[in-house]
Amino acid sequence: MRLFFRHGAYIIKIMLPFYFLTILFNGLTGYLLAFCGEEAHDEGGFAFGFYNEIFRLVLGALSVFTGLMKLLSPVAGNFPVIGDMLPALANFAGGFILLFEYYRSRTTLGSNAAERIGVFVAKYRRITGFAALSAAALHFVLYPAPFL
Repeated sequence: MRLFFRHGAYIIKIMLPFYFLTILFNGLTGYLLAFCGEEAHDEGGFAFGFYNEIFRLVLGALSVFTGLMKLLSPVAGNFPVIGDMLPALANFAGGFILLFEYYRSRTTLGSNAAERIGVFVAKYRRITGFAALSAAALHFVLYPAPFL
């Protein structure tokens, strides 16, 4: 019985940082997608600002990574995958949009697939932002709920 509690305490130590990071990155990504425009500026380095393209690249990569880790380390008391599915999907979607926008601003090659994805991203950018903000708020307030 003692080994179980030690193992459970170890899992809690791992999952709580990703719980916090999921809420943080969903909130930041959601705000950026919902309220900031697509235009980003190259300021010659990393600076904390929603219009800095390096900040957007790093935020997108960290959001996708956190979404993956959130699926691998669920909050205790939830169903293992289903309980953290919505916040993880919001992390994936928001991070993908930020990474795609960075790619599109840097590439000089045009392709049919990139154009179709670009139209889809432009159409659902704000909706994804509001969904990520909602997932962050609901995951913060209702963390023991089975589907949040």
